[in-house]
Amino acid sequence: FQMDTTHESYLDLFPLDAIVYLTPDSENVLEDIDPNKVYVLGGLVDETIHKKLTLQRAQGQSLQTARLPIREYMVKSINTKNYHSETLAVNQVFDVLSTYYETRSWPAALKAGVSSGKGYVLPD
Repeated sequence: FQMDTTHESYLDLFPLDAIVYLTPDSENVLEDIDPNKVYVLGGLVDETIHKKLTLQRAQGQSLQTARLPIREYMVKSINTKNYHSETLAVNQVFDVLSTYYETRSWPAALKAGVSSGKGYVLPD
């Protein structure tokens, strides 16, 4: 993938109605990738999960939000820690999106990006 970097904000580079902020706290499910949209991977560099922080940031900027369809395609696995999280690292979200873009298959994409340590697996 080719990538360009800039110090400019995405808010200054793209129209607000073209931006979709991806956050695990959104009520909107990402059903497909629209090539006319710009997807912001809501990421935090932190060891703890700050619930709804990325959602609040997106709402504060009047942006559309969406979440990956983890609940729609995966099931909670039984694990000793009873741990289940839909919060992914930026690289995992990128892996999911790029795999979905190539395959147009959410199960394949989620398998590529959601590690078993998150407590979710694809159903048999």
